[in-house]
Amino acid sequence: METIQYAPRGVCSRNMEIDVEDGVIQAVRVMGGCNGNLQGIASLLKGMAVEDAIARMEGIRCGMKPTSCPDQLAQALKAVR
Repeated sequence: METIQYAPRGVCSRNMEIDVEDGVIQAVRVMGGCNGNLQGIASLLKGMAVEDAIARMEGIRCGMKPTSCPDQLAQALKAVR
């Protein structure tokens, strides 16, 4: 199992940790940000293929920001490729 540590930029969350095994997300932990929303996203991502998660989350924006926590998760997952 590989654990990705990622320091997101441009969002409220401070740290993201993603466990990936054989191209499938096993767990997601996010420090900071909108706790309820991020718990929901983490739950939905569990068991999802990395490529599918990237395709679904990349490019999502938060208000006027050019990025979002889901977009930053996608950027972190790109490191797995």
